[in-house]
Amino acid sequence: QVQLVASGGGLVQPGGSLSLSCLASGFDFSSYAMSWYRQASGKERELVAEISRFSDTTKYGDSGKGRFTISRDNRKQMVHLQMNNLKPEDTAVYYCYVEMWKNGAPYDYWGQGTQVTVSS
Repeated sequence: QVQLVASGGGLVQPGGSLSLSCLASGFDFSSYAMSWYRQASGKERELVAEISRFSDTTKYGDSGKGRFTISRDNRKQMVHLQMNNLKPEDTAVYYCYVEMWKNGAPYDYWGQGTQVTVSS
């Protein structure tokens, strides 16, 4: 079955950096775009970044533009999110995500989430 296991979260001071990773299994990783979302307490889940199957296209939510970088390694079936110059408002649970289409219907798969806390 599809599994997305995120890691790398933690506590960091404002201005610091963190690198998140997501290990995927149970599907043909290189056939799907991958994304990171985040959800802060009391807020809706929002797109952080998305990367196409072969890394030729990336898209970023407004919150991470210029500070975050998404990348992937299809051989290792991993997607990464490098976050620099972190701000307290980046505090959230970060989720790895993939959407698959089967028989004309979309299926959403989410990782378990990893907590990122930015605080002094």
